[in-house]
Amino acid sequence: MRQFYLLFFLLSVTINAQVVQDDFEGSGTITSWFGDNCGMNYNYANPYSQSINTSNTVLEYSDIGGQYANVRFDVGSNFDFSLKNTFSLKIYLPSSGLTGTQNNQVSLKLQDGTIAQPWTTQSEIIKPLVLDAWQEVTFNFDEDNYVNLDQTSLPPSQRIDFNRVVIQVNGENNFDAVIAYIDDVLFYETTSNDPIYDNLVWSDEFDTNGAISNSNWHHQTQLPNGGSWYNGEIQHYTNRIDNAFVNGGFLNILAKKETYTNQGYTKQYTSARLNSKFAFTYGKVEVRAKLPTGVGTWPAIWMLGKNINEDGGYWDIQGNGTTSWPACGEIDIMEHWGSNQNFVQSAMHTPSSSGNTVNHGGQTIATASSDFHVYTLTWTPEKMVFSVDGVIHYTYNPAIKDASTWPFDADQYLLLNIAIQPSIDPNFTESAMVIDYVRVYQESTLSVSGIDVDKKVFAYPNPTSSDLNIQINDTNQLQGELQILDVSGRLVKQQQFEVNGTRLVYNVSSLGSGLYFMKLVFNNGTSKTVKFIKK
Repeated sequence: MRQFYLLFFLLSVTINAQVVQDDFEGSGTITSWFGDNCGMNYNYANPYSQSINTSNTVLEYSDIGGQYANVRFDVGSNFDFSLKNTFSLKIYLPSSGLTGTQNNQVSLKLQDGTIAQPWTTQSEIIKPLVLDAWQEVTFNFDEDNYVNLDQTSLPPSQRIDFNRVVIQVNGENNFDAVIAYIDDVLFYETTSNDPIYDNLVWSDEFDTNGAISNSNWHHQTQLPNGGSWYNGEIQHYTNRIDNAFVNGGFLNILAKKETYTNQGYTKQYTSARLNSKFAFTYGKVEVRAKLPTGVGTWPAIWMLGKNINEDGGYWDIQGNGTTSWPACGEIDIMEHWGSNQNFVQSAMHTPSSSGNTVNHGGQTIATASSDFHVYTLTWTPEKMVFSVDGVIHYTYNPAIKDASTWPFDADQYLLLNIAIQPSIDPNFTESAMVIDYVRVYQESTLSVSGIDVDKKVFAYPNPTSSDLNIQINDTNQLQGELQILDVSGRLVKQQQFEVNGTRLVYNVSSLGSGLYFMKLVFNNGTSKTVKFIKK
């Protein structure tokens, strides 16, 4: 952790003199921590050294009932959002430290700390929290939904008066107790390097009842040599509709207790293991699923290298099997064990660490088997980011990326299955993983190279369903042509415009939901482009 921040500091010096970070281990740049109606200890031994945060020291946040409890810090010069726009922190909220019925959330508020009533300048982003797990939370003041206390204020990304950061757990104007632990506070730039995965390139919505789509999925049923699946699993995978079927818009992968003989082996449990007939490199995967129950069940949503040498796998049958596991790479988007009912995990398997890998993280999902949740992987050339319902619980970003740590610059394919462990509950009969959809997004051609978004032109509120305000701060041109482009680069709207002062108002209600680009072509031949989302 310290090496990461040292590298960040050295890079930041050449870009921007303002470095704002604290890992609470002595190398932070924040020296003005203060607690308002809140106990605070920024040299507290990490009581939950696990998952994504194994550091030694954290900040203890101790609200013992203060009506407006929070912790805060000031910076020496005002924040410059033209260079940076995002704050992040890690937080652990133990259920044992809470009273009352407040929403479990964390707020990050920006204020002008130099005036007598700094809260009057406040802009705030609120994010939900899970209990009893470390999670990483980001606050992007360029893209996230925000609340300005003064509704006439400009969007936070356009303001230059912020110099105070306030962090508040579980809201204000109450007298409930909250204990929380905070670590790795960081202010950084996000928009220039991360690709935008907004183009849906492959999906299955499971909207046809009966057997699964043969054009999308392959049943992997061939037993490995020796007659048993890996990890001591005791099931047969079958290609029967009994174990994988679509009904009412949902895929059901059903694990069952039944005697079944195949390939010369008799087993007492059956299930299904599906391979996608689509493989890709880089993108975002979203799977909305409800998980099975039962000690000994092991459902997974995961990926393997298309080049894996695995007899019976779809891509091996197609002639791509050249590489053994784990050199092919494995990405576990979601794993769940019935013996740990409310916990889901993501993990990476590579030649540098496989099997009982050290590269993993997870979070508690109290309704994993009773409600649907969206399990997401964002895979870029630099990192893997795993989340549930938008809450990040693990990021894999090795400092050195080679064949040992990063066999992830080639195609991978998706797998969906439920395995049965020898520890299966003897009373288990059957349980299903129910999947609403599987979607894969990648960069559109336009988002890669077709358009240059100008950061000096601001659009707000963004997203919007009605009026979009375009703030133009650096041009004397007042008239021109307005063009609306969709993500494929197609021109969908075109009209003349005239700027009123420095602001242009455009109503987007006639557009369908999605991502768009507005290009303003001024009469002198110059142009400016802004990205926006229609809700």
